[in-house]
Amino acid sequence: MAVAVVALAAAGCGKSSTDSHSSSSESGRYAGKGIGLAYDVGGKGDQSFNDAAFAGFEKAQKEFKIGGRDIEPQDGESDADKVQRLEQLAKAGYNPVIGVGFVYAPAVKEVAAKYPKITFGIIDDDTVKAPNVADLVFHEEQSSYLAGVAAAKTSKKNHIGFIGGVDVPLIHKFEAGFDQGAKSVNPKIKIESQYLTQTAQEGGFSSPDKGRDAANGQIEAGADVVYHAAGLSGQGVIQSAAEHKVWAIGVDSDQYGQSSLAKYKDWILGSALKNVGGAVYDLTKSVVDGKPLTGEVRGDLKSGGVGFADSNPKYQAMKDVVAAVDRAKQDIISGKVTVSTSGR
Repeated sequence: MAVAVVALAAAGCGKSSTDSHSSSSESGRYAGKGIGLAYDVGGKGDQSFNDAAFAGFEKAQKEFKIGGRDIEPQDGESDADKVQRLEQLAKAGYNPVIGVGFVYAPAVKEVAAKYPKITFGIIDDDTVKAPNVADLVFHEEQSSYLAGVAAAKTSKKNHIGFIGGVDVPLIHKFEAGFDQGAKSVNPKIKIESQYLTQTAQEGGFSSPDKGRDAANGQIEAGADVVYHAAGLSGQGVIQSAAEHKVWAIGVDSDQYGQSSLAKYKDWILGSALKNVGGAVYDLTKSVVDGKPLTGEVRGDLKSGGVGFADSNPKYQAMKDVVAAVDRAKQDIISGKVTVSTSGR
């Protein structure tokens, strides 16, 4: 497969994109040009949310032998820039076209109405209701509950921390689940909580320095396990934890296995997973098969849409922690435990 990196000259279209050319699917039913993927703030290389989407993009291209184009966001861009980016992909014939992140909701709503024959996907938003739109959403609170159980069972000080990227309802779900999971182990556990910014435009999901400063503060206050739901900013949280020799819990991707975090990985206890890549892959498969998914498609623990990554051997060696997390997972799947989506 030939891959060319194309610099976009048009203003507002994004910093760069990858344009992959390949033959159409072997089934012969698929007539699109491939997958169009538009990243959220932080862009590709965040080792978390956007990179999870990219993994699904790559897998779908390879398996279905189709092309694809992924485009980076710009700093401080407007909704009009996002509209232009999605229109560019739709006009070029990409199908499906996927906006990675809830910030794409207004743009997906507008562009989907103009291109009714193309399937659009939006990750982390369930407000866009249209016959050609799939709302790809998750029970983040469930995987965060498991992170909370792991944190509380591992903490030596009964003192842990949560760092959210932006103070929005989506990230409140991560905090609510984490708090509930931790308190199921120890109702009196102390939990530090901080949001890096009020809006995404202020860099809450794209500023490792902000994440590092927040983690430094929580660790100095006594937290010995810190969980982040902060995208690219979480790299700073993980760096701080490793420097202080306390545990970090990653998010969205299995951050223990991410190359740019390799020097900190011994201090990554685990990660609350969100199968964004699977959602990208599944939506693409549905379009290629001629049966496009639409409406709300929500991943949970039962379906494997969310989970807890246990790839760190140091975590696996903590048999009591592993057992507690496994038990909590089964309790959520069976319905014995219902996880709250808002603790604020």
